[in-house]
Amino acid sequence: MSKTETDTGQGQEDLGAAGSQLSTAPREEQLSAVPAMGVIGWIRWFWRQLTSMRVALLLLLLLSLGAIPGSLIPQTGADLNKVDAFREAHKTLAPVYDKLGLFHVYSSVWFSAIYILLFVSLIGCIVPRAWQFTGQLRGRPPGAPKRLSRLPAYTTWRTTAEPEEVREAALKLLKRRRFRAHAEDDAVAAEKGYLREVGNLIFHIALIVLLVAFAWGQMYKSDGTKLMVEGDGFSNALPMYDDFKSGSMFRPDELVPFSFDLKKFTGTYETSGPNKGTPRTYQAKIEYSEGADGKRKAKTIKVNQPLHIGESKVYLVSHGYAPVITVRDGKGKVVYHDAVPLLPLDGNVTSNGVVKVMDGYRSPKGLKEQLGFQAFFVPTFDPKAGTMMSQFPALLNPLLAVNAYHGDLGVDAGIPQSVYQLDTSHMKAFKDDKGQLLKKLLQPGDSMQLPNGAGSITFDKEIKQWAGFEIVQEPGSGWALGGAIAAIFGLAGSLFIQRRRVWVRAVRGADGVTVVEMAGLGRSESAKLPEELADLAGTLYDQAPGAPDPDDDPSPITDPHVVPAEGAEK
Repeated sequence: MSKTETDTGQGQEDLGAAGSQLSTAPREEQLSAVPAMGVIGWIRWFWRQLTSMRVALLLLLLLSLGAIPGSLIPQTGADLNKVDAFREAHKTLAPVYDKLGLFHVYSSVWFSAIYILLFVSLIGCIVPRAWQFTGQLRGRPPGAPKRLSRLPAYTTWRTTAEPEEVREAALKLLKRRRFRAHAEDDAVAAEKGYLREVGNLIFHIALIVLLVAFAWGQMYKSDGTKLMVEGDGFSNALPMYDDFKSGSMFRPDELVPFSFDLKKFTGTYETSGPNKGTPRTYQAKIEYSEGADGKRKAKTIKVNQPLHIGESKVYLVSHGYAPVITVRDGKGKVVYHDAVPLLPLDGNVTSNGVVKVMDGYRSPKGLKEQLGFQAFFVPTFDPKAGTMMSQFPALLNPLLAVNAYHGDLGVDAGIPQSVYQLDTSHMKAFKDDKGQLLKKLLQPGDSMQLPNGAGSITFDKEIKQWAGFEIVQEPGSGWALGGAIAAIFGLAGSLFIQRRRVWVRAVRGADGVTVVEMAGLGRSESAKLPEELADLAGTLYDQAPGAPDPDDDPSPITDPHVVPAEGAEK
């Protein structure tokens, strides 16, 4: 086999149609002098720039960089409380972030502009390339150039076989190797590797699918949370959520109809070693039904193993304890009896919360009052630890610390307030005999008496657990996943499949002996192309073996630049 490197410009002139692009990528035109352009000219120039692959990649990079602030800075659509806390902590930066839209990155003007430009760029790039590729599939590989010796991979030999026999054998061989081949004049032209362009187009189409799916999901998504104590039920309706966020095009009637009850929550933990207290399993056993009259089904929801109902997913996201509290008035009447969810403060589930008695209580003087209790719960109390913090997340030695207030909770003022915080601005603390704040450590079954016959609070022996669920509905998630998978396979195809052309010419020489020339051309220089050509030439050589060279070699190949490749010529 003979191989040569030639000048690109001269090579393109010699190759003609055979050297045309082996891809559907648009040519970059180099203009030595740019004439004055009018409005239409500038519009066309802008469109060519926007739909170029270089600009598409730049926009994709900008989109990736633009998404970074959304993961570093609190977003109003994700957690408004964190945004408010950030504003309080950074009074100088917050106004700047507001003007830049960094608290709502994904709905900001600049992020939307990048998003839309990328979408238009991909559409403008794909449509002409797909049309051009369709034309290439309908056409035939270009005929052989006049001087095959100028191609990157080249070999030649002489044979006693007839030229027609050689061409017929070459045609069968190339088709057997899955080349698109046809005979034209004195040569056979073949091409292979169309899947490279298919993969390229699939990759870009998949990016469009991803963009559309992401936009669709953002506009029609819903995301809400619900804290449920063992025994509680939930129905997928807006009033049932503790917190709810949705896209701009979402409608409440689009919520998937279903309901479920939390039957039992179970958590297990490492009991020894350096990972003591680390959760091993969290699982919530539920019963759910789809629709208004659906059949009840049992299901266990685990971390990262959500419940799937239509387009909705129910995730298990948090856990805590809910001690059962009983409050009585001075006459012994029960005015409050319920499990009170307390929020964890650390990994060992040290928790705090409040108990609010809003109705039914009367003071020893017979006046209507409201009671409030601040509670601090420790599932595993160790008196030797010297701290009130829990030493283990399981219920090994539970303890509840409470203090009490009476007065006006402020819940009737019409101002929303957290169920986990106690507003004591219009309340008075109960005092003990020493005039100090009344407080007591309670074990399960213990009670704390309120002074002056005001009643009591009891820490019941029953301690329930609660689970926090996140209910997510994203219509475009399936399309996004499909687009991502297709993009990976398409990119792999465009990177690892090489599109190449092979020509075989067989003509009768001046001495009557057939001269066979084989050459290959790829989109880029690759060691695989000469190897593949050598393999094809070796197979064809077996069917058209070489003839001895005469003393006076009449070979038409007189290019002084041609150098036989070692071990490639037989």
